[in-house]
Amino acid sequence: MHAQTVFLLFAGLLALALAAPRPAGDEKDAQVLRYDNDHNGIDGYNFQVETSNGIQRQEQAQLKQFDDENSALVVRGSYSFTADDGQVYTVNYVADENGFQPEAPHLPK
Repeated sequence: MHAQTVFLLFAGLLALALAAPRPAGDEKDAQVLRYDNDHNGIDGYNFQVETSNGIQRQEQAQLKQFDDENSALVVRGSYSFTADDGQVYTVNYVADENGFQPEAPHLPK
């Protein structure tokens, strides 16, 4: 069950990344302005990235023990981008035993 939980968390994050709206501008020429990464083995990680086309993302994960047999990474993070309308949108999220939970003023509730 542990492997399934971890797989589901990462599958949800991958789906989020693929579904995120694209920012205005020419992305193929975007440059990475900042990238910080700290990997703590199997206990967790955190990273931050910022690009020249206005995308920012940060994420951190910690291993959570649910019971004697089940543990998984609990992931918290956010990303922001500038949309075609010129507005900056930010999404905060948690992915844990309750699934993927995004929060943002522009998302339906």
